[in-house]
Amino acid sequence: MDPMQVPVPDLRKLFERDGYLKPYEREIRRRYACFKDIWDKIQAWDGGLESFTTAYTYYGPQFGFDGSVVWREWAPGAHSMHLQGDFNGWNPKSHPFKKLEYGKWELYIPANPDGSHPLKHQSRVQIIVNDHLYRVSPWASYVKPHEGFTYQQFIYRPNEPYKFKHSKVNRPASLRIYECHVGIATNEGRVGTYLEFKDNVLPRIKGLGYNAIQLMAVMEHAYYASFGYQVTSFFAASSRYGTPCELKQLIDRAHELGIYVLLDVVHSHASKNTLDGLNEFDGTNAGFFHDGPRGTHSLWDSRLFNYSETEVLRFLLSNLRWYQEEYQFDGFRFDGVTSMLYHSRGIGEGFSGHYDEYFGLNVDTEALVYLMLANELIHRNDKRAITIAEDVSGMPASGRPVNEGGTGFDYRLGMAIPDMWIKLLKEEKDENWEMGHIVHTLTNRRWLEGTVAYAESHDQALVGDKTIAFWLMDASMYSHMSTLSEPSPVVERGLALHCMIRLITNALGGEAYLNFMGNEFGHPEWLDFPREGNNSSYHYARRQWHLVDDPLLKYRFLNQFDVDMNALEEKYGWLSSNPAYVSCKHEGDKVIVFERAGLLFVFNFHTSQSFTDYRVGIDVAGKYKAVLCTDSKRYGGFGRVEPDNEFHHTQNMPWGNRNDSVQIYIPCRSAIVYARYE
Repeated sequence: MDPMQVPVPDLRKLFERDGYLKPYEREIRRRYACFKDIWDKIQAWDGGLESFTTAYTYYGPQFGFDGSVVWREWAPGAHSMHLQGDFNGWNPKSHPFKKLEYGKWELYIPANPDGSHPLKHQSRVQIIVNDHLYRVSPWASYVKPHEGFTYQQFIYRPNEPYKFKHSKVNRPASLRIYECHVGIATNEGRVGTYLEFKDNVLPRIKGLGYNAIQLMAVMEHAYYASFGYQVTSFFAASSRYGTPCELKQLIDRAHELGIYVLLDVVHSHASKNTLDGLNEFDGTNAGFFHDGPRGTHSLWDSRLFNYSETEVLRFLLSNLRWYQEEYQFDGFRFDGVTSMLYHSRGIGEGFSGHYDEYFGLNVDTEALVYLMLANELIHRNDKRAITIAEDVSGMPASGRPVNEGGTGFDYRLGMAIPDMWIKLLKEEKDENWEMGHIVHTLTNRRWLEGTVAYAESHDQALVGDKTIAFWLMDASMYSHMSTLSEPSPVVERGLALHCMIRLITNALGGEAYLNFMGNEFGHPEWLDFPREGNNSSYHYARRQWHLVDDPLLKYRFLNQFDVDMNALEEKYGWLSSNPAYVSCKHEGDKVIVFERAGLLFVFNFHTSQSFTDYRVGIDVAGKYKAVLCTDSKRYGGFGRVEPDNEFHHTQNMPWGNRNDSVQIYIPCRSAIVYARYE
């Protein structure tokens, strides 16, 4: 069929939103046709979408009511398959699988004489392929190390499985995400647990005012230092933090607190491990992955999925539904989307923003269609679900619904923003910061495509880089963060800019906001997991909560600012309002002024110049007063402006292309937020 004849239900809306897409209508329709073809086939197959996306009820061990077990696998390249384990005294030949059509294998294990299942809770099992390849089932729901570093499969069927007590959380209008990692969430130099996170960290997050958490490194990964991005067992929640039931308790407690829970899902690639991963599961280089160079990521040294294979789609889509239903995750953050979207994997590409880059032969249609399928499934399965794309390329329409011809994500990460801040702090003197460049980077996003703004995430905290706080204050954080120490110009600058950077990013940069665990209080140093290169040390693989809990240390000032900023956003909802109107970006004065959600934001980045009676434009006449000031003593500032009852009246004088204006005092290196009062 001619792509121009393919009906896309709401394509008109897409072109109304972005007229630059009209010349690419043929390609947009072609992509939608590829999606619709696969979607319709799935619906037409036996069992339809329900069966296709719940394949975890077919593959792997299935426990019958009569005590029997039926175990199925997909291994098209295998010649033979056996199961051994505690249940059969580790006999490698007694339980052979029967080969079925389409590369499937099946094993029937009758019930024990007493009617019980032969595979007991916490018993160990292992698949043998071709008589000499020892493998873990791709559908394993619980794996852990056994006699060394290699992970092996254990049956997880507790007598009293955890039952959720609280329902999922509605999607927040203003999404404020706390990015976190269970393992590093403890103060001690060790791996933290799900239950410790539930009891100790969730209350902190709630107190800070975040309404969502993004859980990293949940999908099992044999190599801890991979930060969870070299997944070995896709259906298994990482056992290094505890059991599946304990993860469920964590999620249930988050829902009780009203916190939305996102899973950092990795469907862009998989670990190269063979003994405990998907790689070469059936004895061939293909299976779940492309064969040849297309099946390997040259930088990540990992395997790349073959999204054109029906069983791969079944596996990945069922994986998403597994986490939605078994663990009650509310939504997903998709990692490595840029690598998926392009045959080049994004390696060495600058992405100028020209639309030809997004509609040429470099685009991997199979991966793009998979993402459309994934988003359609997630949102059909749960209308409250949120999906976020980690894409640096800026693929047009990725943040629009599939029925408009988009990829279906709700948000994309604003990845240029943290890059800008780190570049400024590393390479530019404060007086050389360009206000226009800052504003452009923070506002450069597509209309009606949600962006998650963030000043820094886990990427900036990793070894080889430093957090914003450490770039700002460096060695002074070891000597001058006590409230009892003598004043330090370095720390004073650091506290001021740390608050200003977070505020302008939050208020101007997007429709959602993200903070990585600990950065709200200026966590020092960097993040480094135990590995051979650091003598397997956990010193930097932890969060030093004692720093913010100590009332004599200045970390509490930065933490308090985060609390107040989130509370103000909760009250006025600027993240869920229209983008800001910027009325001033003065290079000489180093001043930025904008309005959003009825609030007036004024930033003075000048290193030394404060301004009295500084006129700023405002669209709505009335009286305004400061409701948040980064220079407040509450945040370790000088207190030159404090939120109080002083009102500033508009003066019926248009300014900065706004209907009215007001005169204010704006100290150097400070930001003030004003609200209108009747």
